[in-house]
Amino acid sequence: MAAAGDGPLYDDAAGRLVRPYTVINGRTRPTTALDLLSQVMATGATPLGYLGPEHEQALDLCRAPVSVAEVAAHLKLPAAVTKVLLSDLVDCGALTTKPPTFQHNPTDRSLLEAVLDGLRRQL
Repeated sequence: MAAAGDGPLYDDAAGRLVRPYTVINGRTRPTTALDLLSQVMATGATPLGYLGPEHEQALDLCRAPVSVAEVAAHLKLPAAVTKVLLSDLVDCGALTTKPPTFQHNPTDRSLLEAVLDGLRRQL
């Protein structure tokens, strides 16, 4: 039985019925450079050509700016597969992307120590 909204490609008991790399025809490299924190957003342009169900789901998730990591989590696909999927949508003009912006220096020692402290408190 398919989970709500997942279509025929997902079964509650069996999990994903189609291998993730089948979704992107075995391709392993996106044509657009995407980071897990890159923001993607739908442009409103109608993509030309055939889009698979995962492409359509990804496009639906990108109505507002969303990170690549969030799209991967919602689609229940590996990040590498999601990057190729999103890259397809950027190539056909359906998505726009911008690199991640940081409020702080990501290698700032005090920030890294704060993250480490938080992780230690979780253990």
